[in-house]
Amino acid sequence: MGRIPINFFSEEIEFSLKQKGLVKNWIRNTILDEKHQLRLLNFIFCSDSYLLNINRQYLNHDTYTDIITFDNSDNELDILGDVFISIDRIRENAKELQLNEIDELHRVMIHGTLHLLGYTDKTKAAKALMTEKEDLYLSKRSL
Repeated sequence: MGRIPINFFSEEIEFSLKQKGLVKNWIRNTILDEKHQLRLLNFIFCSDSYLLNINRQYLNHDTYTDIITFDNSDNELDILGDVFISIDRIRENAKELQLNEIDELHRVMIHGTLHLLGYTDKTKAAKALMTEKEDLYLSKRSL
């Protein structure tokens, strides 16, 4: 099967994703199910302050967020991107929503992947479709 072009990094925090191989397969299968080609996908796990700086610098938003996704592809069927995820936000959101941290992390990871696949969450209808897709692909995890 070869190397799956999905990488995990951490910035400003000590964080190691569990079950990396299974997560890579799950994300890759999601991309294939959506009829896209995986070229390269980087997940960068970071702190609130690290992601806030990215939000300010690239999006002119001065707010904390759980995820920022950069689509670096020139072809809409190719997946080539960077997904920055604040582990601080994941932990806080999981606590607030009374969810398991790993489930919340996986939801946010698939959310970023769906953005790269062309889904948006700007309108009520688009957000409903995105949530439906998140739930669908979360149900396909074999973790």
